[in-house]
Formats: sequence, C-alpha cells, structure tokens
Amino acid sequence: MEIVRHMNPRDEADPHGPEHLDAERYILGGCMHNPRKIPDVAAILDRSDFQQPAHELIWDTLRALHNNGEPTDPAAVFLTLNKRKEATRAGGAAYISSLANYVPTDLVYYAVEVRAAADLRAEADLGRRIVQQATAPDAEPGGAVTFIDTYLQRQKERAAGRSGDPADALLAELLDASSLDNMPTLEPLVGDLLHLDSLARVIGPSGHMKSFMVIDFAGHVGTGMKWHGHYVRQGTVVYLVAEGARGIRKRVRAWEKHHALKMTDVLFLPRPVQAMSDEWDTLIEAMRRLEPTMIVVDTQARVSVGVEENSAKELGLVIDRMEQLRAATSACVLLIHHTGHVGDHGRGSSSAKGALQSELHVSKKGDSAANIVVTLKVGKQKDDEEGGDLQFGLKVITLDDEYKADGRPVTSVVLESLDMRPAVEIKGTPEWLAGVLDRASVPPAWGSPRVIKWCAEYGIQMRKDRIEEAVRIRKRRDSFDEAQNGTGDGNSGAHYWANRTELGNPVTPLSDCTRNDLPPDLPRDLEPQLPHDLGGMSGEFEQNPTSNLPPNPGGPPGEAPTTPPSPRSPSREGGGGGEARDNNTPRCTVCNRTLSPDWAARGYDTHLGCDPATGSHPDVA
Repeated sequence: MEIVRHMNPRDEADPHGPEHLDAERYILGGCMHNPRKIPDVAAILDRSDFQQPAHELIWDTLRALHNNGEPTDPAAVFLTLNKRKEATRAGGAAYISSLANYVPTDLVYYAVEVRAAADLRAEADLGRRIVQQATAPDAEPGGAVTFIDTYLQRQKERAAGRSGDPADALLAELLDASSLDNMPTLEPLVGDLLHLDSLARVIGPSGHMKSFMVIDFAGHVGTGMKWHGHYVRQGTVVYLVAEGARGIRKRVRAWEKHHALKMTDVLFLPRPVQAMSDEWDTLIEAMRRLEPTMIVVDTQARVSVGVEENSAKELGLVIDRMEQLRAATSACVLLIHHTGHVGDHGRGSSSAKGALQSELHVSKKGDSAANIVVTLKVGKQKDDEEGGDLQFGLKVITLDDEYKADGRPVTSVVLESLDMRPAVEIKGTPEWLAGVLDRASVPPAWGSPRVIKWCAEYGIQMRKDRIEEAVRIRKRRDSFDEAQNGTGDGNSGAHYWANRTELGNPVTPLSDCTRNDLPPDLPRDLEPQLPHDLGGMSGEFEQNPTSNLPPNPGGPPGEAPTTPPSPRSPSREGGGGGEARDNNTPRCTVCNRTLSPDWAARGYDTHLGCDPATGSHPDVA
C-alpha cells in the first residue's frame, strides 16, 4: 500500500506534525495494526506518558478493545470513542484514520523514546515547580522538598522493572486491587473449552479418538467455522504430528469432504521435536515469528522421549518447555496424552495437571462406526465452570478415487455431534428443493430459469428467490467437487451430492454408515413431485430394496435415481421416435426407447413409467 509509511527508527520524522509527537503516532498506529504488541508497549508506558491528550484517549481505547478481544482498527477505535462522546477530543474520524498510516518496524523502540521524553518533561516540570516555590512571596527554605520526594518515588517505581535489582523488579510487579481490572482476560479460542495464551491437554485411552477430536478442533480454528455450534476464533494452527504421521492425510481429506471445505490455515510438521533438545528453542523462535493461535503437540510422550513420566521433577521440566512455547507465541498450546491403564488421569506424574488451564477427557463406547459414541468431558477449567459432557457419533467417509490393494475403497471417519443433529428438512425451503433436485439427478449446472421451468413442469410451487437460492447451493457444492476431482462439466457433483442434504451452513452430508440414514420422520410426500420418466419398470420398489423413493408414504429409505428426467421425444414413428438405431445401446422392451446405461447396468430393461400392458410411454400416452 503506497499510503502506508514503513520507517526505520532513525528515519526522518513525519512532516505533518511536531517531530516529538511522531513517536506517539507510530505507537498508536502500530498497535492498531498489531494488537498483540499492546501488552509489550503497556509494560513500558503509562497512559500519562503520552504528551498529547488525544493520544492518551486513543491509547486507553486500544487497551480496552484488546482486553475485550475486539478489533483495534481505526474504525473500531472511532466507534468506541464516539459512543463515549469523546471522538472529537481524540481528533475526530479523519485524525484517528490517519494514524493507520504509521507503521513502525520496531514498536518497542518508539515506546522507549516516548517514555524517555515523558521522563524529561517530568524533570522539567519539577524544576519549574521548585523555582515557583522558591520565588513565591511567602517562600520558606525547604518548601520544595515535598516536590522532590514525590518525583523521586515515582521515578523509583518506574525504573524498578529495569534497574537490574531482582527485588525492585518483583516489587514493581505488585498490583493493587484496582489495577486488576487492567489485566487482560482469557480470550476464548473454541467455545468455553480452549483459550488463547494457555496450556491445555486432551487425554484418553489409546485408540479412543483423541487425535480425531483434535484434528476437528484444528480444522474449525483454521477455517473459522463454528465448532459444532460453539464460538471459534479463527487463526493459524500448527500441528506437530509426532505420532501416526502417515495416517494424518486421510483424516484431513475425510474432514474436508465431510465439510465441503478445504482445511485452510492449518500447517503440519510430520515429525517429533524433542522438548528437552536445542531444537525446541528453534521451534519456539519459528513459532514466535509465525504467531499461530493454536499449536498441537501429538503426543506429549513422543516429544519427551527419555523423560521419566512418573517423576514430578522431570515432567515439570517438560511442562516448563511447553510454557516457554506458550509465552513466546500467546497461542493455545494443546497437548495430546494417554491415560494410564487404570483411571481417567493422564499417564505419569499428576503434577503436570496443575499447570494446565484446561484438560479435556475423550473416551468412546461401541464396537463399530454405526454404534460408537465418543464423549468429550471437561476434566478441568482453571478459571471457569466445567460444562456438561459433549457426545459425538462417527460418520464414515469414503475418499474419492482412493482404493486399497484388494480394490476396496479407502475410508476414514469424522465426528458428528449427537447433541446438534440436523433438523428434518422443511418442505418449501431452498435446502429442501436442493435435495429434490439432487435426488432427481438434475445437473448442478442448470441455471435458475431452467430449474424454474422444471419445477413448473412437475408441480413444485416455490417463490423465485427460494429457487434461485437452491441453485446457488447446488453450484457451491459442484464447485467444491470440481476443485476436489478436477472435473468441470457441470455434472461432476451430481453423483457425489445425490446422497447429501444441505440443512444450513455449512453443508451437512449424509453418512456412509447406518447411524446417519434418513430419519424415520422425514416427510414422504416427495415422490409424486419427482419426474417419473427416470428409467425402470413398474413394481421396481417392491423388487429392488435399495431404492430411496418409497412407493407410498412411510416406505423405507434407499437410493435415489441417478439419471436426469428424459426429454420429451418426437413421435415413435420410424422405430423409436427418430432415434438412431445402435445395437449396443440398451433399449426399453416396452417402448423401444433408449435406456440409461446406468439403469440397464442394474439389470432393468424397461423405463419406470412404461406400461407393459399398453406399451405406452408417459410422455406420449
């Protein structure tokens, strides 16, 4: 951006105002751009160190916004000041906006400069007060001593943190009760479960879906999508795959297919970094530069090889290394750890639990994907109440175009909240119509006019805006499928989405396992509104148990037809309505018209609507 001024600390000052105020502007502009540096600046400066009263107001506002986890951009600062009727005192919208043009390369440098200028002003003020006291008509010797004592005490308190005296530094850190309000509060990362700038741990027995749970956390934080209805703070995630690196890829691909969303902003390091090695310091520096919001360590044991877990001293050193990583990044450092053979506690010394902000326990019951229930229990929340248990089912996901050596498809699983099961489709909504079009295999490439005409033909009455929304839903799905499979014919998503239903945002796919079959209370009045010229023969629902469309209300669920509605054909004169005769093309034994190859491959030799008694075809009857 040309309007942004990147300056080194000793570049010449800005010409738009007094030079001695430029440092204050660079501090405010830099904090607007990089709010994470606000605590570093606050450790150096007091609000009274700003010479300009407007800057003091803006600084107070920036700190308040940062402590509340709100944006610190110029617009947010102005709106906050305007609500308090202080925007004019702060210079107005134009001045606040202009501060965003000040982007320093070193905020700490300018903070030190502003503090030094404030100290010099304090000394000059002390001199003036001494002179005034000594030259007053009623002046008496020693009267200025009070001014000097107050000044020296203030300077002692301010210098204590950098005097080199450990006792002075410790005394400077003491806060009175009123100062506690200035301490930053915990910022949520995933609902009430995980927080920024904290150390947390997920524990559970081996094979009980801990890594699946954490991958789910990572995917939602990286994309910013709500985690099963819970608030999520979007940001970069770094995942240290110290255990089971070869299996991470298909778990991620299954998550992406399930959510119809790429797992963006999630980075993986597929090897362990030992916490007690020099490389851990390298990791800390790399993460400090990257500034992720969450760092996953999978697992604690694999990055602490050689450490005696049952020793409080040795495990304490490992936890301290994790704390160094947290302090350098202000991220949520999330460990994955196994429980012992007996009990629900993390394996090894219990001293580690005391250092944790949050500890989550994962366990599962069941013996197959159809009946497994995964439970997430909050074992510890240091500063908040421990919420109720959360339960999840498993959804089996078949990966596209991936097969095992024996030809079987490659599958993985994702978690599906049992506490937030999708509601039944409501007839007349865009999501309902999208499902109707999917099950009728109407190509996703069809635009709104064509779909509107299709709906009119088959008696589906809906408002134009809802039909247009259904078209957009299906095109978004097809775009994702095209990105995944590299197809672009406008029909690439037809088969993939034939077994999916959108019930809100994001898309909620149906599962490959029996747990997620259509609910029994789904309305069964869909079949009369679907086109009947879809290939097959009369009585197919009684003969074919895999059909999705029941012959009457209350029938069993199954599979939808996979071919689009047949176009109306001309007269049957000339052997099949003018169609070119091809001996290799499957034809209906009743009307002699072309059958869908897919329909014929299932063993059917007539269309669904053809009447064997009269030889009639629906569109010429």
